[in-house]
Amino acid sequence: MIIGVDYYPEHWDKEMWITDAELMAKTGIKLVRLGEFAWCRLEPEDSRFDFGWLDEAIGIFSERGIDVVLGTPTNCPPRWLCEQHPSVVPTGRNGSPNPIGIRGHRCVNDPVFLGYAQRIVAEMAEHYKDNKSVVAWQIDNELEANFCFCPTCNEKHREWLKSKYGTLQALNKAYGNVVWSGEYSSWEQIDPPYGDYNHAWLNPAYMLDFNRRASEDTVRFCNMQAELIRKYIPHAKITTNTWFCENMTDFYKTFENLDFVSYDNYPTTDIPKDTENIYTHAVHLDLMRGIKRENFWIMEQLSGGMGCWSPMSKTPRPGMIKGYALQAFAHGADTVVHFRWRTAAIGAEMHWHGLIDHSNVPGRRFAEFAELCGEAEKLASLRGTRLRSDVAILYSSDNEYAFKIQPQTYGMYYMEQIKLLHYAFAGLGLNVDIVGQHEELSDYRIVCAPEMYVTDESVVRRLYDFAESGGTVILTNRSGVKDSSNNCIQAQLPTVYSKLTGCHAEEYDPIGGDSVRIKFGDGDTFTGKQWCDILNADTAEVLAVYDSNFYKGNAAVTVNRFGNGRAYYIGTVGEKALYRKIALKILKDSGIPFTDSLPDNVEMTTRVGDEISARFIFNNTDVSQEFTLDGRNITLKPFEMMIEEI
Repeated sequence: MIIGVDYYPEHWDKEMWITDAELMAKTGIKLVRLGEFAWCRLEPEDSRFDFGWLDEAIGIFSERGIDVVLGTPTNCPPRWLCEQHPSVVPTGRNGSPNPIGIRGHRCVNDPVFLGYAQRIVAEMAEHYKDNKSVVAWQIDNELEANFCFCPTCNEKHREWLKSKYGTLQALNKAYGNVVWSGEYSSWEQIDPPYGDYNHAWLNPAYMLDFNRRASEDTVRFCNMQAELIRKYIPHAKITTNTWFCENMTDFYKTFENLDFVSYDNYPTTDIPKDTENIYTHAVHLDLMRGIKRENFWIMEQLSGGMGCWSPMSKTPRPGMIKGYALQAFAHGADTVVHFRWRTAAIGAEMHWHGLIDHSNVPGRRFAEFAELCGEAEKLASLRGTRLRSDVAILYSSDNEYAFKIQPQTYGMYYMEQIKLLHYAFAGLGLNVDIVGQHEELSDYRIVCAPEMYVTDESVVRRLYDFAESGGTVILTNRSGVKDSSNNCIQAQLPTVYSKLTGCHAEEYDPIGGDSVRIKFGDGDTFTGKQWCDILNADTAEVLAVYDSNFYKGNAAVTVNRFGNGRAYYIGTVGEKALYRKIALKILKDSGIPFTDSLPDNVEMTTRVGDEISARFIFNNTDVSQEFTLDGRNITLKPFEMMIEEI
């Protein structure tokens, strides 16, 4: 396993570079990321390139056995470019150019910007094509869907719609534009969603297409750079670093033509007191692994208290620096790069803390990081091992976008039931994959498909086929609500899934912040919140009913035999224990081994290889945990990871 750091030589006097590199080598760091924001130093004037300083920095690290990930600097074009060509600056929702000086100040559709971006990437690739210390490339930084509202993007959007729909008549029908007299009579009438008002007021079909196109713009920009790098370095290893942001790209399309997934991982440093709060980043890590169904990298890992656009967070508690990095390894990371080596002394991120604080004196966090480097060295034999899972959870960018466009009820968000289902199965010691909804399902025995809100007919067929062949499917409320255009399907919910689930909703109640009691046949009771599908069982067996509200006695949770398999339907958003109960029933019925002795927030995963396998047991809490596993009494300190070969 490899530990690295993010480093910014352009921020520091050259005298510090050697000192830092020597301490890195002594600590056990094997990798540094460089250059992703340094365009103004790499091309200080139009057509005048200066790689000398970066060559020197790479040489210093290389001499000490430290490899380099080189970032393309296209996230932050230099001032001279923005001044000479104002069109490169993206336009905001108010129709005015965005401020220069924050990162990401470029429109990835602007032809002038694309020309300069291609040139700087080509210059870098040609310059470093024979440098053996550059082991990977990162494209840009934390790419977001291209929410630019400039004339170029507007025209790109119209052309995208023309290609998709062909005629205005087809577009108007797909969008239902007759509502509020919104029918277009010319393509030129189609504008982006200007204004800072709530976008739920806008046509949801129009908004989903806008999101899809904005994501595709960014994916195309990413692929352009990857193709350019491979032109000069055919065997280059290329990635980009992704995260959960407001306007995410489609993860699966983003990484389709890249070599591996990288994620920026910042777990919380403030453990919530509410026991129903799922704060673990295990779900994020499993989603990243599921994008390509391969091991991945962490390109930015928590190193200290965070603060930039928000006030500073708590500093990491003892054990967090080491424990959270090992948690990433436990879920399929092969490389973890910490952000950052030094806390910045300049710029907006000076309170986003690195491993060495402004004092310039390595402290408690650094000492713990050094321990991590030593432990990662011992785990070298596990590199290449993988997680194999019987359980998959489906994720959809369209569904996440659609939930943002039209909030369903107060407090309800798309990822919640993904987290709840993940927490239930992972809490029983199982590896869990979170995969794209178009992935092949035959490798799994259980597939959770929460909130299948926007319908894709190919996904529907595959879920039916999976159950028919003997698999277990879990569906939830807000499934089958919309067609592929994000318009409502006129049938009783869950519409296209009703034959699979063997039930239908007579009515639904968006209860928001209120709660409802749920009672199972064995007398166990749980709390439901946010949403209640009032179910009528057709061919399904009723497992639980509502035990309060005007629909007391109506079905809340059902299971239906379908072919050789089963389909469960959860009509509400329950507390954690409800999902654990359902998971236990499914695992017992299917004969899949599980562990039910793990305390809450103690996580267990298994990485397997041809010659070696290991189990990771992580206490993701701020208190010691004692429990029994395989007949042994185990005690784990806060954020301690136990690793054992099996």
